[in-house]
Amino acid sequence: MTRFAGRRARLTKLVKKQGAEAVLVSNPTNVSYLSGFTGDDSFLLVGGQESLMISDFRYVVQLKEECPDLKAHIRPRSTLLADETVKVIKSARLRRLAIEGDSLTVATLGLWASELPKVSLLITSGLVEELRQIKDKQEIDEIRQAVGYAERAFATFRANLSLTRTEKELADELDHQMRLAGAVASSFPTIVAAGPRAALPHARPTDEPVDGANLLLVDWGASGRGYKSDLTRVLLTGRISPKLERVYGVVLQAQQQAIAAVAPGKTGQEIDSIGRGVIADAGFGKYFGHGLGHGIGLNVHELPRLSELNEKPLEPGMVVTVEPGIYLPGWGGVRIEDDVLVTRRGHEVLTSCPRQLAEAVVQ
Repeated sequence: MTRFAGRRARLTKLVKKQGAEAVLVSNPTNVSYLSGFTGDDSFLLVGGQESLMISDFRYVVQLKEECPDLKAHIRPRSTLLADETVKVIKSARLRRLAIEGDSLTVATLGLWASELPKVSLLITSGLVEELRQIKDKQEIDEIRQAVGYAERAFATFRANLSLTRTEKELADELDHQMRLAGAVASSFPTIVAAGPRAALPHARPTDEPVDGANLLLVDWGASGRGYKSDLTRVLLTGRISPKLERVYGVVLQAQQQAIAAVAPGKTGQEIDSIGRGVIADAGFGKYFGHGLGHGIGLNVHELPRLSELNEKPLEPGMVVTVEPGIYLPGWGGVRIEDDVLVTRRGHEVLTSCPRQLAEAVVQ
């Protein structure tokens, strides 16, 4: 049994517990996770007599290469995917079908409800995403690879940093270096935020030169063969003021204490509370308004969450970011982010970029 067939088998068991005979997977990332298919505009029917990919002419050869163990139904070019799916469901003679409520439009759901009156459609949420939380060895290796691309690119970027360039030019340069390092693409739009703009957790790079800013917040990640990395560092380009030294020290302490607590059995809520507590005790609690971290894998943001909303325990094989921050409007912000693997006995930090204050200074 292939790794993908094994995933589909586990999903089938979950679906049957929901009272359905099969599940129609429509989220492209989930389709890829369950099949190895890297295309789009395709649905995957899992369960019933056999799994079936519903796709089109563009992917005939690709499906044979990437999913040789899967049967494919190729729709005619005159038929829309949603309409052709109705035909497939009728042909499968299903009575109770689970569907992914998080990725279907209201229009598609309405069409299926109208065209399939004898089929009970069970709207589900997060079935495949729950499976995706636990990474196997190959997935972890691919995340390590993505981390390597990101870190090699950042080392080159930092060594050649020019403060006469704009935020956007620097972000574009880091994207370029990630591709040169071997990445397929960046995990998300790279953030370079200078000075006061570093107070925006998800700042968009501007065409303003960074010259004169005392700090640069850089948030970047590389995407390899589907799996991603996510890091944040602050580069200090001017005099380190007592305030900057204090803020940086608090954020670093919050991250270190939170990472030290990552282990099987600890909940996302508990880890978040540890990091958040350090920042709150230092008097900056109201300036840290996002969760402490998130899962990473095929998506840059996925389960599990390190937040006060997650009471579920962490398990070996989960990979999460730990990224506390302090954001002071009009002054700037500091965030330090690393990717951490939950192991059987605790954790392993997958990222290794320098994070101490003295190591953040660039000449």
